[in-house]
Amino acid sequence: MRRSGLLIILSSPSGAGKTTLSRRLMAWDPSLAFSVSATTRPPRPGEVDGQHYHFCTREEFAAMVDGGQMLEHAEVFGNLYGTPRGPVETAMSAGRDTLFDVDWQGGQQIRNSALGQHVVSIFVLPPSLAELERRLRNRGQDSDAVIAGRMQKSLSEISHWAEYDFVLINDDLDRTEAQLRAILTAERLRRSRRIGMGDTVRKLMEERQ
Repeated sequence: MRRSGLLIILSSPSGAGKTTLSRRLMAWDPSLAFSVSATTRPPRPGEVDGQHYHFCTREEFAAMVDGGQMLEHAEVFGNLYGTPRGPVETAMSAGRDTLFDVDWQGGQQIRNSALGQHVVSIFVLPPSLAELERRLRNRGQDSDAVIAGRMQKSLSEISHWAEYDFVLINDDLDRTEAQLRAILTAERLRRSRRIGMGDTVRKLMEERQ
């Protein structure tokens, strides 16, 4: 049965596991479209333009915002991030779900957009702040000052947990992935999303007439 495509927002403090969970969810269901964000920050080692991010200048980014081509956008640690609107609408019209790896600001803008009725929002918490800091340090990518800034920002991120439809504590990666799968399966079966369900029920009723 046809249904409308979902906009699945997955948010968490940096280091809580949303990137790993996103990859696992995509591996579980390859039909998921991943929303590749645009950003003005420079690529990190190993990042590929168009795959990890759409890398652009501040001028190019501003032109996309002014042209209404961004579904959401925000400035984080001095760099601009945003979601190009076109690919999301294309996926939705084809009945494909789109997965967003965005912060609370991006999630809020998407929920408040014209596409908000199609949103399922999930916030991922770390088991503790100490564990969150350990994960950030184990990456080996950032200085102590950057990590301190990320930890401070984490408190701001966590304060918005109640704005989300679902909140998961990522103390076990496999269990959290299973919970994500359950949420996605249930939301796909929601009556309001299943186009043509009314016609199916009417046909069933007509069989006894």
